[in-house]
Amino acid sequence: MPELPEVEVLARHLAPLLRGKVVRSVTVRKAKVLRPTTEHGLRAALTGAKFLGLTRRGKYLAFTLRRAGRRETLTVTGHLGMTGRMFLQPQAASLPKHAVVVLDLGRHAFVYEDPRQFGRFTLDDSAVRPLGPEPWDEGFSATALHAALHRSAQAIKVKLLDQSLVAGIGNIYASEALFRAGLSPRRAARRVKAEEVVRLHAAIREVLAEAVACGSTIPLDFAGAGKSNGLFYYGAVEGNSQFYQERLLVYDRAGKPCVKCAAPIKRMVQAARSTFYCPQCQR
Repeated sequence: MPELPEVEVLARHLAPLLRGKVVRSVTVRKAKVLRPTTEHGLRAALTGAKFLGLTRRGKYLAFTLRRAGRRETLTVTGHLGMTGRMFLQPQAASLPKHAVVVLDLGRHAFVYEDPRQFGRFTLDDSAVRPLGPEPWDEGFSATALHAALHRSAQAIKVKLLDQSLVAGIGNIYASEALFRAGLSPRRAARRVKAEEVVRLHAAIREVLAEAVACGSTIPLDFAGAGKSNGLFYYGAVEGNSQFYQERLLVYDRAGKPCVKCAAPIKRMVQAARSTFYCPQCQR
């Protein structure tokens, strides 16, 4: 599932393409992704509305629009789920087989494609409201993180996946941050010392910022044609030889040598998710 960096890269890509565009019509092929919004409700809200902006909140996209002649704005909450893609394509182009929502923007169409339909494109923002601070918010300090961890008996890796603790961290970057901080993913959150939390806090910000920076500097085909492009879930631009390779140090590297000590990277399962770590560097 895409995490904060992938969603941030997508938001930065789509925002300038959508800004100022007016929705002429709305086509819904699979109403499941709208829940609890109805097809009628989405069409009534978006038809004639102009895109004002697009931002990211945690792993969610927040599309802001305004209807002509109205002062109030409306927000559509988007989530890519496991297999979702959102992109613009020429109006005359054939729609992909698994397109679930299509917005007519004139010369172009906004397409939300989702083969497994685990994502969302809805007027309901209830999933966003309980999210914790963003990793770069002032409220997400090492002191605040230590206080929150001190109240939890969960393993630190599992606790980092709690979106009320900090928004946007998922399985990949939790493993990466713990490796950089030199912390065992098995350690109970409340047993992580203050000085270790300082390292972890810095590692979280560092690994996320690096992923966003790398993903923002390469040409990605957000429509998903072609081969997979690292873990950004988008296809590589045809003819582009400079494929991005995410610099992941432990995730999905089981059995390969640690970049620091050469010990084989291990994999284990925590809360039904794969955790990757170095048994020497993260004792």
